[in-house]
Amino acid sequence: MTFFRAALIATTSFVFCPPLLAQQATPPESEALPQGSGDDFHGDVIYVTAGGLARLDMLAGTSVIEGDELQRNLAGQIGDILVRTPGVSATSFSPGASRPVLRGFQGDRVRVLIDGIGAIDASNTSADHAVTIDPLTAERIEVVRGPAVLLYGSSAIGGAVNVIDKRIPPRVPEHVHFDAIGSLDSAHDQREGGASLDLPLGGNLALHLDGSWRKTDDVEIPGFVLAPALRQELLEHAAEEPDEAAELLEAANLRGVLPSSATETYSLGGGLGWFGNGISLGAAVGYYDSRYGVPLRPGAHHHHDHDHDDDHDDHDHHHHHGDEPVSIGLEQWRADFRGAIDLGDGPFEELTTRWAYSDYTHIEFEGDAVGTTFAVEGVEGRVELIQRERGGWRGSIGGQYLFRDFVAEGAEAFVAPNTTESFALFTLQEVDFDPFEVELGARFERSELEAETLGVARRFDTFSGALGLAWSPMPGLRLGLNGSRAARAPSAEELFADGPHIATQQYEVGNPELRQETAWGLEGYARASLGGADLGLSIYGTWFDDFVYLHATGAEIDELPVYRQQQQGADYFGIEAEASFPLTRLGGFRLVGDVQGDYVRATLADGDPVPRIPPLSLLGALEAQSDPLDLRAEVQWFDSQSRVAPLETPTGSFAHVNLSAAWKPLRGDDNLTVMLQANNLFDAEGRRHASFTKDFVPLAGRNVKLSVKLSL
Repeated sequence: MTFFRAALIATTSFVFCPPLLAQQATPPESEALPQGSGDDFHGDVIYVTAGGLARLDMLAGTSVIEGDELQRNLAGQIGDILVRTPGVSATSFSPGASRPVLRGFQGDRVRVLIDGIGAIDASNTSADHAVTIDPLTAERIEVVRGPAVLLYGSSAIGGAVNVIDKRIPPRVPEHVHFDAIGSLDSAHDQREGGASLDLPLGGNLALHLDGSWRKTDDVEIPGFVLAPALRQELLEHAAEEPDEAAELLEAANLRGVLPSSATETYSLGGGLGWFGNGISLGAAVGYYDSRYGVPLRPGAHHHHDHDHDDDHDDHDHHHHHGDEPVSIGLEQWRADFRGAIDLGDGPFEELTTRWAYSDYTHIEFEGDAVGTTFAVEGVEGRVELIQRERGGWRGSIGGQYLFRDFVAEGAEAFVAPNTTESFALFTLQEVDFDPFEVELGARFERSELEAETLGVARRFDTFSGALGLAWSPMPGLRLGLNGSRAARAPSAEELFADGPHIATQQYEVGNPELRQETAWGLEGYARASLGGADLGLSIYGTWFDDFVYLHATGAEIDELPVYRQQQQGADYFGIEAEASFPLTRLGGFRLVGDVQGDYVRATLADGDPVPRIPPLSLLGALEAQSDPLDLRAEVQWFDSQSRVAPLETPTGSFAHVNLSAAWKPLRGDDNLTVMLQANNLFDAEGRRHASFTKDFVPLAGRNVKLSVKLSL
């Protein structure tokens, strides 16, 4: 794949999947923001929309993280930023690699996007692969759950995370605009900073520049590195194997600091936007570079026959790694393009297009020696026709194209070189019958996957659709019911894997005969904004046919348990709730309470639980708000998870108490926010159940953080 081929496809293909766009809308008078609050929302209420639709809140359960919330939750990887959002957890493989888990789904069932286009990296291939998005340059993050994920392709059954970064200028700024953020913290010894500059270059041209840098040391943790069960296992082996007792005891007694968890990341980017008479064009180029440590599972090479399927690292098998520290170094070059044309007075008001090309490489190092190399080269794009609204009917039609070339070379290249190519056609429609609204969408997608070295090629034709009905019986209240039918083609990794996958301490065997995965979904919801309180409740179920999962065969290869990709039915049931409500006024402060919770239960047709399903979580917070100062105290509690798949280890419950104070000496267009935080105040030990490495990668301990955000 070359830039020439990407450009050729961009000009000859007419296929599209519309993105979620953030549309700035002037709020009704009753919703107007107070004077001085423009530093968080630029004076407007942000609605998540899709092409041609006024608001995407029927077919989607959406969350938007921006402003103070984004600064408060900022982390090195996108998954860790979102863990305080209902229905969201993280893979938490290590501080340098953490991908979102939405409604219990992870990997290829969750798409991570940049302005509506995929990250085009290797993060969906394995949990130890980082997402190539630097949150320091993000302006806003949108989380989409529910039926609307069909907008993003058949692989987004679980949901999608969309990061907006302004790298392609959305408009010509009125003047030079500068944004910057920087922070220090204690648990990671973190030093980070990011900045962006937007400049008008004449009447129709805008320039954007950005850059960031982050460095952390090995993270400080509460207590022992190992979970109690794994620590006890090593102590027992130390008693049984005197020759190795010293090494095993040292591993079992590691505490206070997680070895091999340091990171260093930087990014650079720039873009140009041109805005003419009814036409806008923009392009950007970005570079992302990261090197991060990979924590090892202590003692794994002494007893592979007792390993579990979800608590091991991908670099500790004694055939592949010695005592050298293991790290991953990755880099990505990315080019993006966006365009729009005003079509005048016909049935379609606008034609839009969005494309991206990526050249990604990551190398797994043992010490300074090169191990396995992964390379991904790809292009993704879409074209969309926005319909003109007539009689309450609005929508869009279009299509999408994706090409991905994946190559892995080295001792742990467990997936054969392969290519994935897909074409899709799409429509999304909305009709307003006040007080009722109807939304419907449909997507047809053809996917072709080929592993030339294996002599295997598969083609899948999938159809997905969704229908939503909403009723607004009174102002501020909306009740709705969504139904969907989604289909997903198996990924290349599920089809073509055959080798040691050290990330999960498994020898993975793909199944080239896998059928497409289909799911029926039903979701009911209630959303209200009454008396100053915002309330939301969603209850959903998803029923899978031919759900793809890794099945333990009981065999071993090279002392690793063999797992084979298989299919059977699976049922998911979940509930998400959140509320924010005013309590009282105290002095110059307005007291606001926040509560939220989520729960998901997933079961295979044979009665076994689906592995790595996050447990019940609850969050409660009290916030004191004033113009210059916001104070927040919150408690987030995670239940234990003992409902586990065969060979999966349980996790205990834990709670994190977090405090933050945000001081805003400057407000409005030129603003400054200084934030001081104390996270995990009581130094509680926590392990995310969705993590493959939870038994030897605990979460950070008490962490004091100072951050400063500036906008001029």
